[in-house]
Formats: sequence, C-alpha cells, structure tokens
Amino acid sequence: MSDRIAPLVLFDLDGTLLDSARDLHAAMNALLVMKSEPVIAFDEFRPVVSKGARAMLKQSFKQADDRQRESLLPEFLGLYEKSLAQHSRLFDGIDAVLAHIEAGASRWGIVTNKPYYLAEPLVAKLGWSGRSAVLLGGDSLPRKKPDPDQLLHACAVLSVEPQQVVYIGDDERDIQAANAADMRSIGALWGYRPLDDDPARWQADALADTPMELITRGLMHST
Repeated sequence: MSDRIAPLVLFDLDGTLLDSARDLHAAMNALLVMKSEPVIAFDEFRPVVSKGARAMLKQSFKQADDRQRESLLPEFLGLYEKSLAQHSRLFDGIDAVLAHIEAGASRWGIVTNKPYYLAEPLVAKLGWSGRSAVLLGGDSLPRKKPDPDQLLHACAVLSVEPQQVVYIGDDERDIQAANAADMRSIGALWGYRPLDDDPARWQADALADTPMELITRGLMHST
C-alpha cells in the first residue's frame, strides 16, 4: 500500500461521518405520538438507522403492514426535516480525519442514501458545502446503494478512476457498492448496526473500530 492518501476518499453520511440518530429518533417519536402509538426507546431505534427510513418505520410501527408504513414515510421525513441537525454531532475524530485528507492534498466527498433535499442542508449546516468535493443523495440517480451507480458517478464528476478511491461506510450496502465499483472499501464499526449484523461477512477490504484508525492504520492510503 502507498504511503499517500488516496486522491479521493468518499464517505457515507449517517453513522459514518455524522451521528444523526437523536434527531431521527425524536422525529419518529413525534410521529408515534401523533398516531397514538407508544414511543420507541433510543437503544431499540439506533441500530437500524443506517438501514434507512423504511427500516426505522418498521422497527417503530411493529403492528403496521408495509402499505401502512409506506404511507407514513412522508410524514416521518417531514418531521425530521423540521428538526434537522438539532441533536446531530460528528463522531469523535471525524474533524481530524477530514483535516488529514485535506492536508494530504486529497479530496473527500459524501455519497449517502439519504434524500438529497435532506442531505444538502444538513451538509451546509455542518459547514461542509465548500469542503466536500461531491455530494450525492439516494435520489440523485435512479439507483442507490448497494448499486454502485452513485459511487461511479462521483468518480466521473471528479475525473478520478474508481480504483484510486476509498469508500467508507457503516452498513453492508456501503461495502457492497464499493466492491461493485472496484473501490477500496472500509467498514466503519463506530456506526449503527443491529446485533445480528456481522461485519466480518461484509467482505470489506478493512474494518475500523474508530475514525482515528483511518489515520493511524493508514486505511485511506492508495493501494
């Protein structure tokens, strides 16, 4: 492996760069109260955050069927949009990781399955609009992770070969997308994960317990 950081390092957003579970949990409980349903405990809700809004609704509205939960999706996202970034925070070490990439004259960007209309203002509130080289949401293209289209599109926009890129995410879909795009894949174990989800089966090129390991172990370096 090279001693230089890859020209481009791409990240998932929720559960990788940002701990947004508190805001999403607050929005879900507000919806549960509106529907006269019991609220869900944070520890029960948090593990499914990286699985997406539908998984969060399934975890929270256990008695509803798929059609009923689908009808709740716009209300849930609307409540979340109103409380965007109120309780969210960066995971410890992320500031240092991004600064390390920039100090190495490399670029970084964000590829998330969160809808762009939610991701873009969130990134702006974090002060990253001028720093992130690219931002792609789950609705930016017809297909999203685990399909590799978003990652490949980010490479095309920035004129970087996929083999020169590292992608870091906390969900198996992130690793599947990166592997399909022929990128180096890093599993972020500090994110959200159900107890029965074994990262050893994800087939990532490497796994990191903390953001700082990305620096200390040289996991963002070119191959």
